[in-house]
Amino acid sequence: MSRSGADLALLLLGGFRSLVDDATDQLAQRGYHDVRPVHDFAMRAIAAGADNAAELGRRLSVSKQAAAKTIAVLQDRGYVTRDADPLDGRRKRLQVTDLGLDVLRQGEQIFDDLRDRWEQQIGSKELERLEKHLSTLIGGSPIRFDTPAWMARDLGEPS
Repeated sequence: MSRSGADLALLLLGGFRSLVDDATDQLAQRGYHDVRPVHDFAMRAIAAGADNAAELGRRLSVSKQAAAKTIAVLQDRGYVTRDADPLDGRRKRLQVTDLGLDVLRQGEQIFDDLRDRWEQQIGSKELERLEKHLSTLIGGSPIRFDTPAWMARDLGEPS
């Protein structure tokens, strides 16, 4: 049975959503009830060098205000801190805390476990083929921190 291009897009989105929802549920079972997918994207961007609200906003493709709100939530939950810049005492730099790094590590382990589950369902050869095909179709760097904003973006079209 041949599917449409829209069906393919929905299947890929469904696979992404299934993995992310399962990972979020498993993080909650491990005691991280307050972690959402956007927090992962934000912490990864901060760990990669987005050390202030303006830069985080740019990397996530959200406003500086939206980034500041996310930072406030992450700070309140102990996942990031704002520390004085050693080169400029007036400036505060964002850093992921040990707790935040633990969440990221546990999330990575959960995704590895979910991948193993998919491998058990369809077999290692089929999963390897799927990953190879997706890599060919998507290209070298499929990971983008701005995914949450991209999915929620307003294209200026009437509702």
